[in-house]
Amino acid sequence: MSFEATPDRSGPIDPTRSQQVARGVLVLILVLLGLFTLHDFLISLAWAAVFAIAIWPLFRRAKQRWPPGRHNLLLPLSFTGAVALIFVVPLLLIGLEAAREAQGVLVWMDHARQNGVPVPPAVEHLPLGSQAATSWWRQHLTDPGDANTLFKQLKPVRSAAMTRQVGSQVAHRITLFAFTIITLFFLFREGEDVTAQMLVASRRAFGARGERIGRQMIASVHGTVDGLVLVGLGEGVILGGAYAIAGAPHPTLFGVLTAVAAMIPFCAVIAVALAALLVVANGSAGFGIALFVFGMVVIFVSDHFVRPVLIGGATKLPFLWVLLGILGGVESWGLLGLFLGPAIMAALILLWREWTSAPAVQGAP
Repeated sequence: MSFEATPDRSGPIDPTRSQQVARGVLVLILVLLGLFTLHDFLISLAWAAVFAIAIWPLFRRAKQRWPPGRHNLLLPLSFTGAVALIFVVPLLLIGLEAAREAQGVLVWMDHARQNGVPVPPAVEHLPLGSQAATSWWRQHLTDPGDANTLFKQLKPVRSAAMTRQVGSQVAHRITLFAFTIITLFFLFREGEDVTAQMLVASRRAFGARGERIGRQMIASVHGTVDGLVLVGLGEGVILGGAYAIAGAPHPTLFGVLTAVAAMIPFCAVIAVALAALLVVANGSAGFGIALFVFGMVVIFVSDHFVRPVLIGGATKLPFLWVLLGILGGVESWGLLGLFLGPAIMAALILLWREWTSAPAVQGAP
C-alpha cells in the first residue's frame, strides 16, 4: 500500500487573492469590535481631536520656541492643563453660585409657606399681560395656604429621583471629560507621530486625494473655531458689558450664556431678548429696547460679515453650506456637530469640485 500524496485536482488557487480577502474580513471585524468596545468614549476621542487640531498651531510655535526635553512632558502638560482650566474654572464658579442661590431659594420657600408670596414689582410693570399675571399671582400665591399647597404639588419624591438622575449624568459627563483631557495630553505628546502615521495611511488607502481631504477638514476645524468660538466669546464680552450698562440682572452670567448661545447661529437672539425683557420688567423700558436693538446689531454683523469671512475663507466653502453643516451637525451630533458638520461639508464639497473639474472621458456623450 502506498502512502504517497495525491495531487490536488480541484484547480489552481490564487493564494494572494484569498489572503487579501481574509485579511480584509479580519480587519473589518477588528474595526467593528474596536468601535463597539469604545462606543461610549468615541465622543471623548472626537472632542480631544478637535481640541488638538484647534490648538496645534499655538502648540507648535511654543514647541519651536522651547524645544522639548528628554521626556517631552512639560509643554503637553501645560497646554492640557490650560484647556482643562478653561472649562473647570467657569463650571466651579457656576456651581458655587448655584449652591448659594439654592440656599436662598430654600429660605425663600420657607418664608413663602408662612407668609405667602407678594406680587413682585416686575410683574406689575410687564408691558403685556400685567393685569392678568397680577390677578393670577394674588389668587394663587399671596395667601400662605395657597402657596403651601402649590409647593406640595412639586412632589418631593419625584424631585429626589430627578436629582439622582442628574447626579448620575453629571458623574458620567465628568468621566468623559477626564478621558478627553487624558487623550488630549497624549495627542499633544505624540501628535507628530500620529500625524505622520495618518498621512501614510491616507496615501496608501486613497492616494494624494486622501491627504487633500484631510487638510481640508483640518482647515474647516480651524475656521469653525475662529468663526464660532472666538466670535461667540467676542459677542459675549460685548453684550455682557451692554447688560451691565442697561442694568440687567446677573450681567456676567448672561454674558456667559450669550457667548455659549452665540456659537450656534441665531441662538444668541434668545439670550439678548430674555435680558432685554428682564430690564423692561424692572421698569427701564428705554434701556431694554436699546439693549435689544444693540444686541441685534451685534449679532447681525457677526453672523453676516465676520463669520462668513473667517469660516468660508479658511475652508473656501460657501457660507450656506457652512450654515447647513453647523445646524445639521448640531441636530445629529450635539455640540460636537459644531465642528464635525462643517468638516464633513468641506470634505464633500472638495470631492464634488475635484470630480466635476476632472477632464471628461473620451467618447462620453
